[in-house]
Amino acid sequence: MAAHMGPEEQNVTPALGPVAPRPYWLVLFSVVIRALHQVGAAVYLSSFLLDGIVGPPVLYLWLSILTGVTLVVTEGMRHRALYREVGGLATLVKLVLLGVAYHGYLPATATVTSAFFIAAIAAHLPKNLRHRLVF
Repeated sequence: MAAHMGPEEQNVTPALGPVAPRPYWLVLFSVVIRALHQVGAAVYLSSFLLDGIVGPPVLYLWLSILTGVTLVVTEGMRHRALYREVGGLATLVKLVLLGVAYHGYLPATATVTSAFFIAAIAAHLPKNLRHRLVF
């Protein structure tokens, strides 16, 4: 009988990564850091899409890197299995794609745009999908 039931009838809940508490000030801090990261990432992406910008401006490149690391640390404080979750794996894929583009193994414009597309999708998935454990 169970083979004919959907997940809601079987009362099956997908495994989500373990969550730890974090102070509210850290939540607010991560919101500001995320906004700064989006500014840095937008300028970084635009340097690949617009001919008038030759290479990513150094200030915005470092803004993206530092805020990105800070976001991973703050998210890792709450989601202890971040790199086993869908969102964390999307971050790893994004980093690999950016590295591949930087070193010229794939066309930079298409690869960087794909990395940002994947990151945007992963960041806006519903919580029960974004924090689902992959392995």
